[in-house]
Formats: sequence, structure tokens, C-alpha cells
Amino acid sequence: MAKLYSKTKLAAPKMLPKQETIDFLLNYSKALKIVKTSNGTFENIAN
Repeated sequence: MAKLYSKTKLAAPKMLPKQETIDFLLNYSKALKIVKTSNGTFENIAN
């Protein structure tokens, strides 16, 4: 059991996102509006 944890870890491969993914996340964050009121917090996505 102790030998299970003593093995060397493999290096994780570099994961690069596609340009489509980056564009989607940026556009989503630009469209998201958060409004705080006395009744609570409202999230609105203006697409």
C-alpha cells in the first residue's frame, strides 16, 4: 500500500483550448450582467 503513493507522477500534457472556446467564454462574460438588489442578486445574460 505504501508503494502506491511513492511512485513518481507523470507530467501532465499541456492542454491548450481552441480559439472557439476562448471566444465563447469571452462573449459570455461580456453578456453577463449581475444586479444586486435588496431582494437578492439577479444574473442576466443579454444575448
